Amino acid sequence: MDGTSSVIVGERGRLVLPASTRARRGIEAGTTLVLLDTEEGIVLFTREQLRDRVRRGLQGAHLVESLLTDRRQAAAIEDQR
Repeated sequence: MDGTSSVIVGERGRLVLPASTRARRGIEAGTTLVLLDTEEGIVLFTREQLRDRVRRGLQGAHLVESLLTDRRQAAAIEDQR
């Protein structure tokens, strides 16, 4: 994996990102990072990276149609009661 580094968690839960990683990803002092705790492990994203990942995951999804279908099915079940 490109850019793999080991970091050590400090006494107060702090960790230091290597300078080369910060430079490559454009992370400067004050940059907000989002920690995503998944079953596979911990992932750090900048807000922009997370936004882009979510957008890619939703690409092609027909959310409105899906929501309307779900609501219609729920209404039909309610009407049967």
